[in-house]
Amino acid sequence: MAEQEYDKEQLRILRNAFKAFDHEDKGFIEHADVHQILVILGQKLDDKQVKALIKEVDKGNTGKLDFAKFCKLAARFVEVEEDGPVLMGELKEAFRVYDREGKGYLTVQTLRSILKELDDKLSNQDLDMIIDEIDADGSGTVDFDEFVQVMTG
Repeated sequence: MAEQEYDKEQLRILRNAFKAFDHEDKGFIEHADVHQILVILGQKLDDKQVKALIKEVDKGNTGKLDFAKFCKLAARFVEVEEDGPVLMGELKEAFRVYDREGKGYLTVQTLRSILKELDDKLSNQDLDMIIDEIDADGSGTVDFDEFVQVMTG
């Protein structure tokens, strides 16, 4: 499947997931990373199921997936929210609830607790990776746009 066959939002989510595990920008991810990515995408598959999915797209069993193969494997698990305005309203309300003092930002500690609340299976290492990616400037705070980025993929 070519990239243009995916929904724009679906492709954005897939690209972000891929980049999060392609730390050195080599253009591929290891088979070992696939299970964790699928967990982040909300999938609860056992090792046998994940290996079968990998085998479908990596016929040569290279141990690596480029972005095209990753998309072929993971696209079926990415659901795109159709009701954007409703979602944005809900995210604004959630942000407002956590930004009790109306400062226009959340601390990374608050974001960490939100993410842990949403998915208690996230390890401290996973949380650190997510926060490092979102708080790229190291300010220790997350504004609304960054919050939306975290919450939508």
